[in-house]
Amino acid sequence: MSESIQQLILDTLDTQGSIADTRSLVVPGTSHAATSHDAQLAILGALNSLLSREMVTYETNEVISHALTAEGAQIANEGSHEARVWSVLPLKGQGEPINPGQLKKEVGDETAKVGQGRAFKNGWIGKEGAGLVKLVAEIKDITQLDLKEIEQTGNLSSGEKVLADLRKRKLIAQKKGQWFAVMKGANFSTSIAKPETDLTADMLTSGSWKTSTYKKYNFEAEGIPTSGGALHPLLKVREEIRNNFLEMGFCEMPTQSFVESGFWCFDALFVPQQHPARDLQDTFYLSDPSHSLPPQEAYYDRVKTVHVDGGFGSAGYRAPWQPEESSKLLLRTHTTASSAHMLYKLAAKCRGEDIEDDTKEFTHGAASTKDANDKTTAKVDGFRPAKLFSIDRVFRNETMDATHLAEFHQVEGVVADRNLTLADLIGFMRVFFSKMGIEQVRFKPAYNPYTEASLHIFSFSYDMLILDQPSLEIFAFHPMLNKWVEVGNSGMFRPEMLEPMGFPKDVRVHGWGLSLERPTMIRYGINNIRTLVGHKTSIENIENSPAVMF
Repeated sequence: MSESIQQLILDTLDTQGSIADTRSLVVPGTSHAATSHDAQLAILGALNSLLSREMVTYETNEVISHALTAEGAQIANEGSHEARVWSVLPLKGQGEPINPGQLKKEVGDETAKVGQGRAFKNGWIGKEGAGLVKLVAEIKDITQLDLKEIEQTGNLSSGEKVLADLRKRKLIAQKKGQWFAVMKGANFSTSIAKPETDLTADMLTSGSWKTSTYKKYNFEAEGIPTSGGALHPLLKVREEIRNNFLEMGFCEMPTQSFVESGFWCFDALFVPQQHPARDLQDTFYLSDPSHSLPPQEAYYDRVKTVHVDGGFGSAGYRAPWQPEESSKLLLRTHTTASSAHMLYKLAAKCRGEDIEDDTKEFTHGAASTKDANDKTTAKVDGFRPAKLFSIDRVFRNETMDATHLAEFHQVEGVVADRNLTLADLIGFMRVFFSKMGIEQVRFKPAYNPYTEASLHIFSFSYDMLILDQPSLEIFAFHPMLNKWVEVGNSGMFRPEMLEPMGFPKDVRVHGWGLSLERPTMIRYGINNIRTLVGHKTSIENIENSPAVMF
Protein backbone atom coordinates (compact mmCIF):
# COMPACT_ATOMS: atom_id res chain seq x y z
CA MET A 1 0.00 0.00 0.00
CA SER A 2 2.77 2.46 0.92
CA GLU A 3 4.53 2.04 -2.44
CA SER A 4 1.27 2.53 -4.36
CA ILE A 5 0.56 5.75 -2.40
CA GLN A 6 4.12 6.95 -3.06
CA GLN A 7 3.63 6.35 -6.79
CA LEU A 8 0.28 8.19 -6.66
CA ILE A 9 1.94 11.21 -5.04
CA LEU A 10 4.81 11.27 -7.55
CA ASP A 11 2.50 10.88 -10.56
CA THR A 12 0.22 13.66 -9.28
CA LEU A 13 3.19 15.97 -8.73
CA ASP A 14 4.48 15.15 -12.21
CA THR A 15 1.18 16.16 -13.84
CA GLN A 16 0.06 18.99 -11.53
CA GLY A 17 3.39 20.36 -10.26
CA SER A 18 2.19 20.33 -6.62
CA ILE A 19 -0.56 18.95 -4.39
CA ALA A 20 -2.39 21.71 -2.56
CA ASP A 21 -4.36 19.38 -0.30
CA THR A 22 -3.77 15.64 0.12
CA ARG A 23 -7.41 15.22 1.07
CA SER A 24 -8.16 15.52 -2.65
CA LEU A 25 -6.22 12.34 -3.45
CA VAL A 26 -8.02 9.06 -4.01
CA VAL A 27 -5.96 6.38 -2.31
CA PRO A 28 -5.55 3.18 -4.37
CA GLY A 29 -8.16 0.61 -3.36
CA THR A 30 -10.79 3.23 -2.46
CA SER A 31 -13.41 5.10 -4.49
CA HIS A 32 -13.56 8.38 -2.58
CA ALA A 33 -11.26 11.19 -1.56
CA ALA A 34 -8.82 10.55 1.31
CA THR A 35 -10.60 12.73 3.85
CA SER A 36 -10.47 10.27 6.77
CA HIS A 37 -7.89 10.35 9.51
CA ASP A 38 -6.61 6.85 8.68
CA ALA A 39 -6.15 7.77 5.00
CA GLN A 40 -4.07 10.81 5.93
CA LEU A 41 -1.89 8.71 8.24
CA ALA A 42 -1.18 6.35 5.34
CA ILE A 43 -0.30 9.33 3.13
CA LEU A 44 2.00 10.69 5.86
CA GLY A 45 3.95 7.41 5.95
CA ALA A 46 4.44 7.58 2.18
CA LEU A 47 5.48 11.26 2.34
CA ASN A 48 8.11 10.56 5.03
CA SER A 49 9.58 7.77 2.92
CA LEU A 50 9.82 10.10 -0.10
CA LEU A 51 11.15 12.94 2.07
CA SER A 52 14.03 10.77 3.32
CA ARG A 53 15.15 10.53 -0.35
CA GLU A 54 14.56 14.27 -0.93
CA MET A 55 12.03 13.45 -3.65
CA VAL A 56 9.34 15.66 -2.09
CA THR A 57 8.83 18.30 0.57
CA TYR A 58 5.59 18.92 2.39
CA GLU A 59 3.84 21.20 4.85
CA THR A 60 1.54 19.97 7.60
CA ASN A 61 -1.85 21.55 8.26
CA GLU A 62 -4.02 20.66 11.22
CA VAL A 63 -7.79 20.34 11.01
CA ILE A 64 -10.50 19.50 13.50
CA SER A 65 -12.66 16.56 12.43
CA HIS A 66 -15.18 14.21 13.96
CA ALA A 67 -15.51 10.44 14.22
CA LEU A 68 -18.49 8.28 15.05
CA THR A 69 -18.81 6.63 18.42
CA ALA A 70 -19.98 3.01 18.65
CA GLU A 71 -23.57 4.18 19.05
CA GLY A 72 -23.16 6.66 16.18
CA ALA A 73 -21.81 3.94 13.89
CA GLN A 74 -24.84 1.77 14.71
CA ILE A 75 -27.22 4.61 13.87
CA ALA A 76 -25.37 5.30 10.60
CA ASN A 77 -25.96 1.65 9.59
CA GLU A 78 -29.41 0.95 11.04
CA GLY A 79 -31.05 4.35 11.39
CA SER A 80 -31.75 6.63 14.36
CA HIS A 81 -33.70 5.54 17.42
CA GLU A 82 -36.67 7.71 16.42
CA ALA A 83 -36.69 6.32 12.86
CA ARG A 84 -36.65 2.74 14.14
CA VAL A 85 -39.55 3.50 16.49
CA TRP A 86 -41.52 5.08 13.59
CA SER A 87 -40.78 2.13 11.29
CA VAL A 88 -42.52 -0.47 13.49
CA LEU A 89 -45.70 1.53 14.12
CA PRO A 90 -48.83 1.24 11.92
CA LEU A 91 -50.05 4.30 10.03
CA LYS A 92 -52.93 6.02 11.77
CA GLY A 93 -56.26 4.43 10.75
CA GLN A 94 -54.55 1.46 9.02
CA GLY A 95 -53.80 -0.87 11.89
CA GLU A 96 -53.94 -1.69 15.57
CA PRO A 97 -51.91 0.81 17.68
CA ILE A 98 -48.85 -0.62 19.42
CA ASN A 99 -48.66 -0.12 23.16
CA PRO A 100 -45.30 0.83 24.89
CA GLY A 101 -44.74 -2.76 26.10
CA GLN A 102 -45.02 -4.18 22.59
CA LEU A 103 -42.79 -1.40 21.28
CA LYS A 104 -39.99 -2.38 23.68
CA LYS A 105 -40.18 -5.96 22.46
CA GLU A 106 -39.94 -4.78 18.85
CA VAL A 107 -37.02 -2.32 19.08
CA GLY A 108 -35.49 -2.82 22.53
CA ASP A 109 -35.65 -0.82 25.75
CA GLU A 110 -33.00 1.78 24.87
CA THR A 111 -34.33 2.54 21.39
CA ALA A 112 -37.94 2.70 22.66
CA LYS A 113 -36.96 5.05 25.49
CA VAL A 114 -34.87 7.47 23.38
CA GLY A 115 -36.79 7.13 20.11
CA GLN A 116 -40.31 7.87 21.43
CA GLY A 117 -39.44 11.34 22.69
CA ARG A 118 -37.65 12.40 19.53
CA ALA A 119 -40.30 10.89 17.27
CA PHE A 120 -43.02 12.80 19.17
CA LYS A 121 -40.92 15.99 18.95
CA ASN A 122 -40.51 15.56 15.19
CA GLY A 123 -44.29 14.97 14.77
CA TRP A 124 -43.71 11.49 13.33
CA ILE A 125 -45.86 9.56 15.80
CA GLY A 126 -48.84 10.15 18.08
CA LYS A 127 -51.10 8.45 20.59
CA GLU A 128 -54.25 6.60 19.72
CA GLY A 129 -55.94 5.24 22.80
CA ALA A 130 -53.39 3.35 24.86
CA GLY A 131 -51.09 2.77 21.87
CA LEU A 132 -48.89 4.57 19.38
CA VAL A 133 -49.30 5.12 15.61
CA LYS A 134 -47.52 6.84 12.71
CA LEU A 135 -48.74 10.32 11.89
CA VAL A 136 -46.83 10.59 8.59
CA ALA A 137 -46.33 8.09 5.81
CA GLU A 138 -42.72 9.06 5.03
CA ILE A 139 -39.83 10.54 6.97
CA LYS A 140 -36.30 11.71 6.28
CA ASP A 141 -33.83 10.39 8.88
CA ILE A 142 -31.65 13.49 9.14
CA THR A 143 -29.60 12.05 12.03
CA GLN A 144 -28.59 9.00 9.99
CA LEU A 145 -27.74 11.13 6.95
CA ASP A 146 -25.64 13.52 9.08
CA LEU A 147 -23.72 10.66 10.65
CA LYS A 148 -23.03 9.07 7.26
CA GLU A 149 -21.65 12.40 6.03
CA ILE A 150 -19.43 12.67 9.09
CA GLU A 151 -18.28 9.08 8.62
CA GLN A 152 -17.17 9.85 5.07
CA THR A 153 -15.82 13.40 5.44
CA GLY A 154 -15.08 13.87 9.11
CA ASN A 155 -17.20 17.03 9.06
CA LEU A 156 -20.76 18.22 8.50
CA SER A 157 -22.07 20.82 6.08
CA SER A 158 -25.04 21.59 8.34
CA GLY A 159 -22.79 23.54 10.68
CA GLU A 160 -21.53 23.63 14.24
CA LYS A 161 -24.97 23.70 15.88
CA VAL A 162 -25.85 20.24 14.58
CA LEU A 163 -22.37 18.95 15.42
CA ALA A 164 -22.73 20.22 18.98
CA ASP A 165 -26.05 18.40 19.33
CA LEU A 166 -24.54 15.15 18.03
CA ARG A 167 -21.62 15.53 20.43
CA LYS A 168 -24.06 16.10 23.29
CA ARG A 169 -25.89 12.90 22.33
CA LYS A 170 -22.47 11.16 22.32
CA LEU A 171 -22.92 10.00 18.75
CA ILE A 172 -19.69 11.64 17.55
CA ALA A 173 -16.33 12.57 19.10
CA GLN A 174 -14.09 15.44 18.13
CA LYS A 175 -10.52 14.68 17.05
CA LYS A 176 -7.61 16.51 15.56
CA GLY A 177 -6.61 15.56 12.04
CA GLN A 178 -4.05 16.74 9.52
CA TRP A 179 -3.56 17.13 5.81
CA PHE A 180 -0.55 18.06 3.73
CA ALA A 181 0.53 20.38 0.97
CA VAL A 182 3.16 18.60 -1.16
CA MET A 183 5.88 20.02 -3.44
CA LYS A 184 8.63 18.47 -5.56
CA GLY A 185 11.95 17.86 -3.84
CA ALA A 186 15.55 18.24 -5.05
CA ASN A 187 15.72 14.60 -6.19
CA PHE A 188 12.22 14.41 -7.63
CA SER A 189 11.56 11.48 -9.92
CA THR A 190 8.56 9.37 -10.82
CA SER A 191 10.53 6.23 -10.04
CA ILE A 192 10.23 4.87 -6.50
CA ALA A 193 13.21 2.53 -6.73
CA LYS A 194 14.67 2.43 -3.24
CA PRO A 195 18.21 3.77 -2.79
CA GLU A 196 20.90 1.47 -1.48
CA THR A 197 21.48 1.52 2.27
CA ASP A 198 24.71 -0.53 2.31
CA LEU A 199 27.82 -0.77 0.18
CA THR A 200 28.35 -4.50 -0.38
CA ALA A 201 31.28 -6.55 -1.64
CA ASP A 202 29.25 -7.59 -4.70
CA MET A 203 28.63 -3.93 -5.63
CA LEU A 204 32.35 -3.20 -5.39
CA THR A 205 33.21 -6.25 -7.50
CA SER A 206 30.66 -5.56 -10.24
CA GLY A 207 31.14 -1.79 -10.24
CA SER A 208 27.40 -1.18 -9.79
CA TRP A 209 28.19 1.11 -6.87
CA LYS A 210 29.19 3.80 -9.38
CA THR A 211 25.67 4.17 -10.77
CA SER A 212 23.66 3.30 -7.67
CA THR A 213 21.87 5.90 -5.57
CA TYR A 214 22.32 5.83 -1.82
CA LYS A 215 20.14 6.74 1.08
CA LYS A 216 21.42 9.71 3.03
CA TYR A 217 22.28 9.33 6.67
CA ASN A 218 19.77 10.99 8.97
CA PHE A 219 21.94 12.32 11.77
CA GLU A 220 18.93 13.80 13.52
CA ALA A 221 17.05 10.52 13.80
CA GLU A 222 16.74 9.07 17.27
CA GLY A 223 18.40 5.74 17.80
CA ILE A 224 16.84 2.66 19.33
CA PRO A 225 16.11 3.46 22.98
CA THR A 226 18.68 1.84 25.20
CA SER A 227 17.47 -0.04 28.23
CA GLY A 228 18.66 1.62 31.41
CA GLY A 229 20.78 -0.16 33.94
CA ALA A 230 19.01 -2.13 36.65
CA LEU A 231 20.16 -3.08 40.13
CA HIS A 232 20.36 -6.80 40.79
CA PRO A 233 18.03 -7.95 43.63
CA LEU A 234 21.14 -8.88 45.65
CA LEU A 235 22.38 -5.28 45.43
CA LYS A 236 19.00 -3.95 46.56
CA VAL A 237 18.93 -6.19 49.62
CA ARG A 238 22.63 -5.49 50.24
CA GLU A 239 22.05 -1.74 50.26
CA GLU A 240 19.11 -2.08 52.64
CA ILE A 241 21.15 -4.17 55.12
CA ARG A 242 24.14 -1.84 54.73
CA ASN A 243 21.96 1.16 55.56
CA ASN A 244 20.71 -0.65 58.67
CA PHE A 245 24.30 -1.09 59.84
CA LEU A 246 25.23 2.53 59.13
CA GLU A 247 22.13 3.80 60.94
CA MET A 248 23.30 1.83 64.00
CA GLY A 249 26.72 3.51 63.96
CA PHE A 250 28.80 0.74 62.37
CA CYS A 251 31.91 1.26 60.23
CA GLU A 252 32.39 -0.81 57.06
CA MET A 253 35.43 -3.09 57.03
CA PRO A 254 37.70 -3.42 53.97
CA THR A 255 37.06 -6.90 52.54
CA GLN A 256 38.90 -6.87 49.22
CA SER A 257 41.16 -9.82 50.18
CA PHE A 258 39.44 -12.78 48.54
CA VAL A 259 42.61 -14.84 49.07
CA GLU A 260 43.62 -15.48 52.68
CA SER A 261 46.08 -17.72 54.45
CA GLY A 262 45.05 -20.66 56.58
CA PHE A 263 46.37 -18.72 59.57
CA TRP A 264 43.94 -15.79 59.26
CA CYS A 265 41.01 -17.83 57.94
CA PHE A 266 41.26 -20.60 60.58
CA ASP A 267 44.14 -20.50 63.09
CA ALA A 268 43.57 -16.94 64.31
CA LEU A 269 39.90 -17.84 64.87
CA PHE A 270 40.88 -20.81 67.07
CA VAL A 271 39.72 -23.34 64.47
CA PRO A 272 41.81 -26.51 64.97
CA GLN A 273 44.09 -27.56 62.15
CA GLN A 274 42.32 -30.94 62.07
CA HIS A 275 38.87 -29.39 61.59
CA PRO A 276 36.86 -30.90 58.64
CA ALA A 277 36.19 -27.41 57.23
CA ARG A 278 39.88 -27.26 56.27
CA ASP A 279 39.64 -30.34 54.05
CA LEU A 280 39.88 -30.10 50.26
CA GLN A 281 36.24 -31.09 49.88
CA ASP A 282 35.15 -27.97 51.77
CA THR A 283 37.77 -25.32 50.87
CA PHE A 284 39.35 -24.07 47.63
CA TYR A 285 43.15 -24.04 47.98
CA LEU A 286 45.46 -22.19 45.58
CA SER A 287 48.11 -24.10 43.66
CA ASP A 288 50.23 -21.16 42.50
CA PRO A 289 51.23 -19.46 44.71
CA SER A 290 50.39 -22.07 47.28
CA HIS A 291 51.77 -20.49 50.48
CA SER A 292 51.67 -17.06 52.09
CA LEU A 293 54.25 -14.95 53.85
CA PRO A 294 54.37 -15.51 57.62
CA PRO A 295 52.30 -13.27 59.93
CA GLN A 296 53.83 -11.20 62.75
CA GLU A 297 56.05 -13.67 64.62
CA ALA A 298 55.04 -12.91 68.22
CA TYR A 299 51.33 -13.14 67.40
CA TYR A 300 51.90 -16.33 65.41
CA ASP A 301 53.66 -17.92 68.40
CA ARG A 302 50.84 -16.94 70.79
CA VAL A 303 48.22 -18.45 68.47
CA LYS A 304 50.27 -21.62 68.04
CA THR A 305 50.75 -21.95 71.81
CA VAL A 306 47.06 -21.58 72.65
CA HIS A 307 46.22 -24.24 70.02
CA VAL A 308 48.83 -26.77 71.17
CA ASP A 309 49.30 -26.15 74.90
CA GLY A 310 46.35 -23.94 75.82
CA GLY A 311 46.38 -20.66 77.68
CA PHE A 312 44.11 -17.81 78.71
CA GLY A 313 42.03 -20.26 80.72
CA SER A 314 41.91 -22.89 77.96
CA ALA A 315 43.49 -26.33 77.69
CA GLY A 316 43.89 -25.90 73.92
CA TYR A 317 43.43 -28.71 71.42
CA ARG A 318 46.53 -30.68 72.43
CA ALA A 319 47.10 -31.58 68.78
CA PRO A 320 50.24 -31.33 66.62
CA TRP A 321 50.81 -27.96 64.91
CA GLN A 322 51.77 -27.93 61.23
CA PRO A 323 53.24 -24.61 59.99
CA GLU A 324 52.46 -25.49 56.37
CA GLU A 325 48.72 -25.63 57.24
CA SER A 326 48.92 -22.02 58.48
CA SER A 327 50.70 -20.79 55.38
CA LYS A 328 48.41 -22.40 52.79
CA LEU A 329 46.66 -19.88 50.52
CA LEU A 330 42.94 -20.36 49.97
CA LEU A 331 39.80 -18.58 48.82
CA ARG A 332 38.33 -17.28 52.06
CA THR A 333 35.48 -19.40 53.38
CA HIS A 334 34.05 -16.53 55.47
CA THR A 335 34.60 -12.80 55.91
CA THR A 336 35.44 -13.48 59.57
CA ALA A 337 39.04 -13.60 58.31
CA SER A 338 38.71 -9.88 57.55
CA SER A 339 37.15 -9.36 60.98
CA ALA A 340 40.18 -11.05 62.54
CA HIS A 341 42.51 -8.66 60.66
CA MET A 342 40.53 -5.65 61.89
CA LEU A 343 40.32 -6.90 65.50
CA TYR A 344 44.08 -7.51 65.53
CA LYS A 345 44.56 -3.96 64.26
CA LEU A 346 42.11 -2.63 66.87
CA ALA A 347 44.15 -4.31 69.61
CA ALA A 348 47.43 -2.68 68.49
CA LYS A 349 47.29 0.03 71.19
CA CYS A 350 46.47 -2.63 73.78
CA ARG A 351 49.72 -4.35 72.80
CA GLY A 352 51.57 -1.06 73.31
CA GLU A 353 52.27 -0.48 69.63
CA ASP A 354 52.43 3.03 68.16
CA ILE A 355 50.03 3.37 65.25
CA GLU A 356 48.85 6.15 63.01
CA ASP A 357 45.49 7.71 63.72
CA ASP A 358 42.80 5.27 62.61
CA THR A 359 39.74 6.70 64.33
CA LYS A 360 38.02 7.39 61.02
CA GLU A 361 38.70 3.87 59.82
CA PHE A 362 36.68 1.84 62.28
CA THR A 363 36.13 3.45 65.70
CA HIS A 364 34.20 6.65 64.82
CA GLY A 365 36.61 8.55 67.08
CA ALA A 366 35.99 6.39 70.17
CA ALA A 367 38.61 7.14 72.82
CA SER A 368 40.65 4.56 74.69
CA THR A 369 39.00 3.27 77.86
CA LYS A 370 40.21 1.66 81.07
CA ASP A 371 39.16 -1.45 82.95
CA ALA A 372 36.20 -0.38 85.08
CA ASN A 373 37.12 -3.03 87.68
CA ASP A 374 40.70 -1.79 88.04
CA LYS A 375 40.61 0.59 91.06
CA THR A 376 44.38 0.86 91.42
CA THR A 377 45.18 2.97 88.40
CA ALA A 378 43.56 5.48 86.13
CA LYS A 379 45.85 4.54 83.26
CA VAL A 380 44.04 3.43 80.12
CA ASP A 381 45.08 0.20 78.43
CA GLY A 382 44.57 1.38 74.82
CA PHE A 383 41.32 -0.44 74.14
CA ARG A 384 38.71 1.40 72.09
CA PRO A 385 35.13 0.17 71.55
CA ALA A 386 34.24 -0.54 67.93
CA LYS A 387 31.31 -1.64 65.75
CA LEU A 388 32.30 -3.09 62.37
CA PHE A 389 30.48 -4.76 59.48
CA SER A 390 31.15 -6.11 56.01
CA ILE A 391 29.16 -7.51 53.09
CA ASP A 392 31.22 -9.40 50.53
CA ARG A 393 31.82 -12.67 48.71
CA VAL A 394 33.09 -15.92 50.19
CA PHE A 395 33.87 -19.29 48.60
CA ARG A 396 33.20 -22.87 49.67
CA ASN A 397 33.57 -26.17 47.87
CA GLU A 398 29.84 -26.88 48.09
CA THR A 399 27.73 -29.24 46.01
CA MET A 400 25.52 -26.86 44.06
CA ASP A 401 21.77 -27.26 44.43
CA ALA A 402 18.67 -25.07 44.78
CA THR A 403 20.02 -23.39 47.95
CA HIS A 404 23.82 -23.73 47.67
CA LEU A 405 26.49 -22.21 45.44
CA ALA A 406 30.26 -22.40 45.57
CA GLU A 407 30.37 -18.60 45.73
CA PHE A 408 27.98 -16.47 47.77
CA HIS A 409 27.82 -13.32 49.89
CA GLN A 410 28.22 -13.07 53.64
CA VAL A 411 26.91 -10.24 55.81
CA GLU A 412 29.08 -9.95 58.92
CA GLY A 413 29.23 -7.68 61.94
CA VAL A 414 31.28 -7.45 65.13
CA VAL A 415 30.83 -5.34 68.27
CA ALA A 416 33.79 -4.97 70.65
CA ASP A 417 33.44 -3.47 74.14
CA ARG A 418 34.15 -4.23 77.77
CA ASN A 419 32.10 -6.73 79.75
CA LEU A 420 29.62 -7.54 77.02
CA THR A 421 27.33 -10.46 77.87
CA LEU A 422 25.17 -12.98 76.08
CA ALA A 423 22.15 -10.88 77.05
CA ASP A 424 23.70 -7.91 75.22
CA LEU A 425 24.12 -10.07 72.12
CA ILE A 426 20.53 -11.30 72.29
CA GLY A 427 19.24 -7.75 72.79
CA PHE A 428 21.33 -6.42 69.95
CA MET A 429 20.23 -9.18 67.59
CA ARG A 430 16.57 -8.40 68.40
CA VAL A 431 17.16 -4.78 67.40
CA PHE A 432 19.11 -5.77 64.28
CA PHE A 433 16.43 -8.16 63.05
CA SER A 434 13.62 -5.76 63.91
CA LYS A 435 15.18 -3.32 61.43
CA MET A 436 14.69 -6.06 58.85
CA GLY A 437 11.02 -6.37 59.81
CA ILE A 438 11.59 -9.49 61.94
CA GLU A 439 9.96 -8.97 65.34
CA GLN A 440 9.56 -12.51 66.72
CA VAL A 441 12.97 -13.98 67.51
CA ARG A 442 14.02 -17.10 69.41
CA PHE A 443 17.54 -18.20 70.40
CA LYS A 444 18.97 -21.71 70.54
CA PRO A 445 22.39 -22.69 71.99
CA ALA A 446 24.86 -23.96 69.39
CA TYR A 447 28.60 -24.48 68.80
CA ASN A 448 31.38 -22.80 66.81
CA PRO A 449 35.15 -23.21 67.24
CA TYR A 450 35.84 -19.50 67.63
CA THR A 451 32.77 -18.54 69.70
CA GLU A 452 31.39 -19.66 72.99
CA ALA A 453 27.86 -18.93 74.13
CA SER A 454 26.77 -19.59 70.53
CA LEU A 455 23.09 -19.50 69.64
CA HIS A 456 20.45 -20.59 67.18
CA ILE A 457 18.05 -17.81 66.25
CA PHE A 458 14.48 -18.73 65.40
CA SER A 459 12.41 -15.94 63.96
CA PHE A 460 9.16 -15.55 62.11
CA SER A 461 8.19 -12.43 60.21
CA TYR A 462 5.35 -12.64 57.72
CA ASP A 463 6.78 -15.11 55.19
CA MET A 464 10.19 -15.30 56.79
CA LEU A 465 11.38 -17.51 59.65
CA ILE A 466 14.99 -17.06 60.65
CA LEU A 467 17.14 -19.20 62.92
CA ASP A 468 20.75 -18.84 63.84
CA GLN A 469 22.75 -21.90 64.86
CA PRO A 470 26.37 -22.01 66.15
CA SER A 471 27.24 -18.39 66.64
CA LEU A 472 23.70 -17.42 65.76
CA GLU A 473 23.58 -19.73 62.78
CA ILE A 474 20.42 -18.51 61.13
CA PHE A 475 17.80 -20.53 59.34
CA ALA A 476 14.85 -19.16 57.40
CA PHE A 477 11.67 -20.93 56.37
CA HIS A 478 11.35 -20.69 52.59
CA PRO A 479 7.62 -20.86 51.72
CA MET A 480 8.22 -21.91 48.11
CA LEU A 481 10.64 -24.69 49.07
CA ASN A 482 8.51 -25.45 52.15
CA LYS A 483 11.55 -26.06 54.31
CA TRP A 484 14.03 -24.32 56.57
CA VAL A 485 17.20 -22.93 54.96
CA GLU A 486 20.33 -21.80 56.76
CA VAL A 487 21.16 -18.12 56.35
CA GLY A 488 23.55 -17.08 59.13
CA ASN A 489 25.58 -17.53 62.32
CA SER A 490 26.52 -15.54 65.46
CA GLY A 491 27.91 -15.68 69.00
CA MET A 492 30.68 -14.26 71.22
CA PHE A 493 34.33 -14.67 70.25
CA ARG A 494 36.34 -16.92 72.56
CA PRO A 495 39.15 -15.62 74.82
CA GLU A 496 41.50 -18.03 73.00
CA MET A 497 40.94 -15.87 69.90
CA LEU A 498 40.89 -12.39 71.49
CA GLU A 499 43.57 -12.47 74.17
CA PRO A 500 46.41 -13.62 71.87
CA MET A 501 45.63 -10.48 69.82
CA GLY A 502 46.35 -8.41 72.92
CA PHE A 503 42.86 -7.46 74.09
CA PRO A 504 42.38 -6.99 77.86
CA LYS A 505 40.61 -9.83 79.68
CA ASP A 506 37.40 -7.86 80.17
CA VAL A 507 36.93 -7.15 76.46
CA ARG A 508 34.20 -9.13 74.78
CA VAL A 509 33.34 -9.24 71.07
CA HIS A 510 30.00 -10.12 69.55
CA GLY A 511 30.18 -11.61 66.05
CA TRP A 512 27.51 -12.70 63.60
CA GLY A 513 27.13 -13.48 59.92
CA LEU A 514 24.17 -13.76 57.58
CA SER A 515 23.76 -15.04 54.08
CA LEU A 516 22.73 -12.41 51.53
CA GLU A 517 21.35 -14.77 48.88
CA ARG A 518 18.80 -16.68 50.93
CA PRO A 519 16.99 -13.67 52.47
CA THR A 520 16.90 -12.25 48.94
CA MET A 521 15.36 -15.47 47.61
CA ILE A 522 12.68 -15.37 50.30
CA ARG A 523 12.01 -11.67 49.77
CA TYR A 524 11.60 -12.07 45.99
CA GLY A 525 9.94 -15.50 46.00
CA ILE A 526 12.83 -17.26 44.23
CA ASN A 527 13.01 -21.02 44.81
CA ASN A 528 16.32 -21.77 43.05
CA ILE A 529 19.48 -19.83 43.87
CA ARG A 530 20.84 -20.57 40.38
CA THR A 531 18.14 -18.35 38.87
CA LEU A 532 19.25 -15.53 41.18
CA VAL A 533 22.98 -15.77 40.42
CA GLY A 534 24.51 -17.34 37.34
CA HIS A 535 23.81 -18.04 33.68
CA LYS A 536 20.16 -18.92 34.34
CA THR A 537 19.42 -15.45 35.68
CA SER A 538 16.66 -13.64 33.78
CA ILE A 539 17.69 -10.11 32.76
CA GLU A 540 14.01 -9.21 32.38
CA ASN A 541 13.29 -10.27 35.95
CA ILE A 542 16.21 -8.17 37.20
CA GLU A 543 14.93 -5.12 35.34
CA ASN A 544 11.40 -5.60 36.66
CA SER A 545 12.21 -6.59 40.24
CA PRO A 546 10.80 -4.10 42.77
CA ALA A 547 12.79 -2.33 45.43
CA VAL A 548 12.96 -4.27 48.68
CA MET A 549 12.19 -2.88 52.11
CA PHE A 550 12.74 -4.98 55.21
